[in-house]
Amino acid sequence: MLAGKRILLIIGGGIAAYKCLDLIRRLRERGAAVTPVLTRAAQEFVTPLSVAALAGEKAYTDLFDLTDEAEMGHIQLSRVADLVVVAPATADLLAKMAGGHADDLASTLLMATDTPVLAAPAMNVRMYDHAATQRNLATLKGDGVGFVGPNDGDMACGEFGPGRMAEPLEIVDAVGLALAGGPLAGKRVLVTSGPTHEPIDPVRYIANRSSGAQGTAIAEALRDFGAEVVFVTGPADAARPGGMEVVEVESATEMLAAVEAALPVHAAVFAAAVADWRVTSAATSKIKKVGGKLPVLEFAENPDILATVSRMKTGRPDLVVGFAAETDDVIENASAKRLRKGCDWIVANDVRPETGIMGGDENAVHLIMEDGVEDWPRMGKAEVAKRLAERIAEALA
Repeated sequence: MLAGKRILLIIGGGIAAYKCLDLIRRLRERGAAVTPVLTRAAQEFVTPLSVAALAGEKAYTDLFDLTDEAEMGHIQLSRVADLVVVAPATADLLAKMAGGHADDLASTLLMATDTPVLAAPAMNVRMYDHAATQRNLATLKGDGVGFVGPNDGDMACGEFGPGRMAEPLEIVDAVGLALAGGPLAGKRVLVTSGPTHEPIDPVRYIANRSSGAQGTAIAEALRDFGAEVVFVTGPADAARPGGMEVVEVESATEMLAAVEAALPVHAAVFAAAVADWRVTSAATSKIKKVGGKLPVLEFAENPDILATVSRMKTGRPDLVVGFAAETDDVIENASAKRLRKGCDWIVANDVRPETGIMGGDENAVHLIMEDGVEDWPRMGKAEVAKRLAERIAEALA
């Protein structure tokens, strides 16, 4: 898979830079050519000589090398590679990438390239958890940058947590997937996300408590696996993902129309928290308090988007995945929902307030299928999304 491919490896300034020596060796073992670039900080951890010796090519360090710049070398370097790998992607380097800085060779190459980029973050756990780093990661994911890791583990500073750079063989596998277009290359996938807002009057509405974070993470994971993603979202708090078609809707009726317009697809993931009911006739003016009388609202049931698509006679996706947010008897209720709706899988979770899952950064789900139930441990929503994308890729293979 890597034979004849050229990798531009940008090495950032972190202790994990030493792993890049093994990464270069592993990539070359598989037939890839590696062009290394070291930031000034990276040279404090590994030397250009050792990197060049393993790569069998010159190691680049300086933007203003006159010999190379006479031929606009930094532009050429950024264009001839099949993939740009940033490892370790330090907090500073990620910030430069997200902010569009170009003040050294590494950041200039990243700005000048039209080649796919794969980053392997590595930093102290507090730096990784910092709001600025998380914003930068979200920005870069939205820009279509791929990521591998970071892993949980002991840090060189003595702390423990997420921030360890992925191991060289993990990065090699990610490189292979990126160059292959991903396991879902050529597949079209629909994802719904967020709540719906059902108007009562111009200023009030009925809604569910959904931030859209899990649906967004699923769409991004499927995109990173190479799928063409259509993302239909209600008015969610989560930032809209990049690298895909995004359709914004308000109500359940609008969401159903957008879903039907997106078909046909190979798989559909219905992660949206769609309101079950709507007001039959929403007021066109704000409802006022009148003499202490309570307004009378007449409700109608919203269209069942999951059941509608699951039971389609023609054009049904090969795989239909629903979600079940439950507060009691999670597996039993979700299993019954799967049969009632007619979908292939249900992703069920416990959303009682004490779990902190609704609106939080983590999730604990059960994947309910016709032939059994998979109980997944509590993990970040991005990891849930990645695991679900892997299962979808296996099912569609």
